Amino acid sequence: MLVPKPKPKGKPITHRQFMTHRAIPFLATLCFALAGVTLAHSHEKRKWIDDKAREITATYTKVEGENVFLKMENGSILPFPIKKLRQPCQQYIANALSEEAKAPKNEKLNFEDRWPTIVAFNEDPDILVISENSETKTFIYHSKNYEFKSDVKLNSALVRNISRLFEATYEYCRLIPLALTANMDNKNKLPILLFESRESYIKAGGPAMSGGVYIPRINTIMVPLTSLGLKKSGEGYTFNRETSFSTLAHELTHQLTPREYYKTGSMGWFSEGLAEYTSNTPYHNGIFRVEGNIASIKKSVVEYGKDNKGGANLGKEIKVGPLKDYMLQSYESFVKNARLNYAAGQLIVYYFIHMDGNGDAKRLKAFLKALREGKEGEVALAYLLDGRTFEQLEKEIVDQWKKQFVTFQFSK
Repeated sequence: MLVPKPKPKGKPITHRQFMTHRAIPFLATLCFALAGVTLAHSHEKRKWIDDKAREITATYTKVEGENVFLKMENGSILPFPIKKLRQPCQQYIANALSEEAKAPKNEKLNFEDRWPTIVAFNEDPDILVISENSETKTFIYHSKNYEFKSDVKLNSALVRNISRLFEATYEYCRLIPLALTANMDNKNKLPILLFESRESYIKAGGPAMSGGVYIPRINTIMVPLTSLGLKKSGEGYTFNRETSFSTLAHELTHQLTPREYYKTGSMGWFSEGLAEYTSNTPYHNGIFRVEGNIASIKKSVVEYGKDNKGGANLGKEIKVGPLKDYMLQSYESFVKNARLNYAAGQLIVYYFIHMDGNGDAKRLKAFLKALREGKEGEVALAYLLDGRTFEQLEKEIVDQWKKQFVTFQFSK
């Protein structure tokens, strides 16, 4: 049923006048709306009128708490209290929320999708300023999937540059057909803690030698601004697009990896190997080049990285213990020799994704499905073996990487 369009009183106001909403007690009504509108229709530009009948054109985006968020014509997104809206507009929002509740909360398991060849996040991310409190040094910004909580104020252009890497990595993990983001709650932002200095990062618990860290207990990533390509310049910051983001992409992959994939039999070789796989895929300015990433992955194992940083530099001979022991070792044991084990895990993950069988990751997907069903340890690993012995699997891994001039040795 159509709500009749009211005749506005007074003159239309400017964007600046309308945006001084703290001086205007609350936003009033929507000029025209369908009482039974669906969420899909809520993204159209509409005229909104305040309680003094002054008009502005904006786009409904979402509801958080007691506020409705409107995207203005200049791209900024601002919150307005719902409780002062007139009944037709409140009904409109109620209908939109009802449609959201009916929508699936999780993405489907994407095991049948094709492996991506290139992932490009070319959008200019929408950034919402949630709060900026100089007294408590708490500055909170939202992008589509992330909440950035900083101890220093950042302008929206810098936050957009930061969020591009985060959103591009999210899109990459979403498109990898291993159901990485299928269990994500699409109503909650992923938390990121940003620190102006390495000193404040370390004081908050960040490892001294790290460029960022993922904390599973609170599903949060901590990172100093220097790891994001930001450099202090006078009173503000400059952004360096040439900064290597491999460490951060590694931690972002951990944050998106389902908890089921951290069980005995997968924790270590797979969880770290997958994070190494994504982080060593060539990335630049919102684009992951997945097809042909074997060159950069191999280089990250056998050599040092750019400026002698980042690579494992193991040479072309990779020696680990028996494959069964390697896959079933505790995580504590795994990280004791992190340089070797992370690199070997990355090569083994690459093998199961692109080299095993018909190169369709069929056995790896069966393994991950088994983990989702509650299986773990040798029971889950049986899906990777698929009738093979560990010794036979070792030989296949050795033979495939030998074609890439990398010698694997699974010694007793």
